[in-house]
Amino acid sequence: MNILVTGGTGYVGSHTCVELLNKNHSVIIVDNLINSKIETIDKIIQITNKNISFYQIDVTDEYALDQIFINHKIDGVIHFAGLKAVGESVELPLTYYYNNLVSTMILSKLCLKYNVNKFVFSSSATVYGDNKVPFVEDMDLLPTTNPYGETKAMSERILLDVAKANPNFSVSLLRYFNPVGAHESGLIGEAPNGIPNNLLPYVTQVAKGKLKQLRVFGNDYDTVDGTGVRDYIHVVDLAEGHVKAIEKLTEGVKIYNLGTGKGTSVLQLVQAFEKANNIKVPYEIVNRRPGDIASFYADASKAERELGWKAKKSILDMCKDAWRFEKNYKDK
Repeated sequence: MNILVTGGTGYVGSHTCVELLNKNHSVIIVDNLINSKIETIDKIIQITNKNISFYQIDVTDEYALDQIFINHKIDGVIHFAGLKAVGESVELPLTYYYNNLVSTMILSKLCLKYNVNKFVFSSSATVYGDNKVPFVEDMDLLPTTNPYGETKAMSERILLDVAKANPNFSVSLLRYFNPVGAHESGLIGEAPNGIPNNLLPYVTQVAKGKLKQLRVFGNDYDTVDGTGVRDYIHVVDLAEGHVKAIEKLTEGVKIYNLGTGKGTSVLQLVQAFEKANNIKVPYEIVNRRPGDIASFYADASKAERELGWKAKKSILDMCKDAWRFEKNYKDK
């Protein structure tokens, strides 16, 4: 298939492009590079020895995106493009609502216009809100605790309504948990601009000496050690889930959790990183972040049952691969 990947130079997007190319799909990447780097294109090509098409445009630019649909025969779309920092979304709600919702609406509109009937959406476990764990796909969604999560839940509703009104338009909503790790080559991984918003890149930058110490947001949650518990999933496992989803997408709307089904606390992850890489990570406990909840992890049995997909890599794998990428990574 010819797959349009929005946000394809980003963290999860780039790894998914690698897995798509490894399965002999063709890839067209659209990315505005606001939180990624153009060098990622060369690294994807280096890993896969396959060519890709790349366009530096914003997915909220309908005219520019329309030209790509005109110039390429597209069989399916995987939509990653979006702002994704929980804390930042609390500070900049209008920016998040505009970027994340308008991009989904424009992309859906063009899919209908050009008869592109396979749409995989990069959603998030945040749509469950502060629900009872483990999260299951048929749960009633609770109000999320931050604008980022709201944009994911609202995008899901938009796509559900579009699919209902257009029976040939098939959608897979992938609610995934906390992607970490990097490609085993060490060439691509999570490389945020500025100070990281996500835990493991912060840990690796502290280990490298770029940051003084890790800030742990709260140690008074009702969890195993008081720190927040999340379902960390290796980004390559997650990427493989996207490939399975678009390959098996035939009709209607499918919703899948992509996670390991196991919760790991912040301090447990720090300890795993220290064990995997034989390096100490200094940290301090600070106040909770607005918008965070105590614990969430997946029931991922539906994805295994229907897609034949299951996360394979361990927390130690995630920590080793993340550290390998960080050591190789050179800031521009």
